[in-house]
Amino acid sequence: MRAARRLLAGALLLTTPAAPLGRPASRAALPALPALPAPPAPPPALAVESGGAWREWWRADRAPARWPAALPVVANAVRWHPAAPGLEWGELRLSGSGEAWRIGVVLARFDPTQLRLDLAYTPDPLERPNRWDIGDAPADAVLAFNAGQFDGHGPWGWLVRDGVELGAPRTGPLAPAIVVDTAGALAFVPFDSLAARRARGGLRLAFQSYPAVLLDDGLVPDALRRAGAGVSLVHRDARLALGELRDGRWLVALTRFEGLGGALSNLPFGLTTPEMAALLGALGAGRAVLLDGGMSSQLLVRDTAGASHAWTGLRRVPLGLVAVPRR
Repeated sequence: MRAARRLLAGALLLTTPAAPLGRPASRAALPALPALPAPPAPPPALAVESGGAWREWWRADRAPARWPAALPVVANAVRWHPAAPGLEWGELRLSGSGEAWRIGVVLARFDPTQLRLDLAYTPDPLERPNRWDIGDAPADAVLAFNAGQFDGHGPWGWLVRDGVELGAPRTGPLAPAIVVDTAGALAFVPFDSLAARRARGGLRLAFQSYPAVLLDDGLVPDALRRAGAGVSLVHRDARLALGELRDGRWLVALTRFEGLGGALSNLPFGLTTPEMAALLGALGAGRAVLLDGGMSSQLLVRDTAGASHAWTGLRRVPLGLVAVPRR
């Protein structure tokens, strides 16, 4: 008898219509539960690979306003390789937030007293600006990379080549110039000093770029520390920068995405502008400016043994900076 009752109860359970999914069978409505707030996202941060481990060295919520000197945990993690007299190149690995979870950094450090710098620029009567890449560098060049920013008609801003001014300065508080005088001295000229430097003359070459990421001996510009001041603080991209070190040497920094074993290295994934300021500051630069990045960024280093180390871009550019040994 008990077994029959159990069978009847099971049959009723199978034939009784079930309540709609997520709704109680009773007509009495249950009170809605309040939605839980999403946990806040952690602030962007950067870690460097050193000694087989990752060490965090920068966070956006406590980023320094000034970099008074190189940060040893970052500077000492660079693996430097000799190239030519006055030139060496290095590598560094970073881990950041989002798309920047694995970023390789290629560095070239050079002494301008041992290298002669020239601008590669060929004006086009049909206004086709993108005419140069590192494959066009002369055979005796030991260093080459794309220089400055550009628009649909060619290089953006002030341009002097072989002592002839080909473009007037453009306006922008974070748009400094890189100049070489007739004696071969390389200098970083802040925007508020451009007019005076232009009036003084004695220049062999000059080009303008933006934004500056370090000014006045390691100062991070206010526009890179405060949202809404004209520079995006969150946009990520492949980056190329040029900085002046405190010992007189100069530094080129190129970032590359390392996802899928480096197969996608040319994708425009990478660091933000404030993160590039931190990288240049941690490597010892007192002044630095971004050059055109994204698909344009490219770098060539040749050593005295004849080996070439090339990090190509995906498009040609109107302006390149090339260095050959001084004779």
